[in-house]
Amino acid sequence: MASRVSVIIPSLNRAQVLPRAIDSVLAQTRQAAEIILVDDGSCDGTSALLKREYPGVKLLIQENQGVSAARNAGVFQSSGEWLTFLDSDDEWLPEKLANQLACARINPHINLIHSNEIWIRGGVRVNPMRKHRKSGGQIFADCLPRCVISPSAVMISRALFDRVGGFDVDLPACEDYDLWLRVCHQYEVAYIERPLIKKYGGHEDQLSAKYWGMDRFRIKALVRLLDQSTLSKEQERLTRSMLHEKCHILMSGAVKRCNLELIDYCTEILNAYKL
Repeated sequence: MASRVSVIIPSLNRAQVLPRAIDSVLAQTRQAAEIILVDDGSCDGTSALLKREYPGVKLLIQENQGVSAARNAGVFQSSGEWLTFLDSDDEWLPEKLANQLACARINPHINLIHSNEIWIRGGVRVNPMRKHRKSGGQIFADCLPRCVISPSAVMISRALFDRVGGFDVDLPACEDYDLWLRVCHQYEVAYIERPLIKKYGGHEDQLSAKYWGMDRFRIKALVRLLDQSTLSKEQERLTRSMLHEKCHILMSGAVKRCNLELIDYCTEILNAYKL
């Protein structure tokens, strides 16, 4: 029996680019079992567009709760044994699902498969820096500095998603960084070197443009991980070291902005989680 794949697309006021994302799913050489669009409080006609142009797409409408809540809501309403996510400003290449399902068939012990990607910034293709290089296997150490798995590039089993608890709705950003840390300190992942998505950036409504000091949210994710007590001794050492590094980076920015509250917060974290 063929594996069922659910596609969850969270969207907030992205009606102009949304057709590109949905069309890229419909153009897959291996079709998904269902496409679920979660309208996270849009006021730009997103729901009307879906009902008019894409009646086959399941539409969920909710008040604005953030991307984590939108993705989790989509998962809750889905039925596939494999879950995929597509940011509404990104695009899949035609053989994305076919390649990942083929990888899953030959690696039955793997529950998360991600891929390389093509970066588009301001309408121009750019090459990622070395620090953004992706890989597979035991990649926990690589996940600590920054997010190295793109949600749009992932196929994850429902069983694993449920096991690790889904996206953290309390994180307004870096929610993907947090989830991959929870996955990768326990499980190996598979990686497809071939680019299977186009990842678009450089627009003003991206979370990275909205929030200053993204390390604030990474610090919360690292603290949460340390408090779970499921890390090996080496993983804990690496996590504490990264926590200190990010606290010092954030404190440097806070000093420049005279943000005493943030300085006190970082100092408290450093004292509580000593090297």
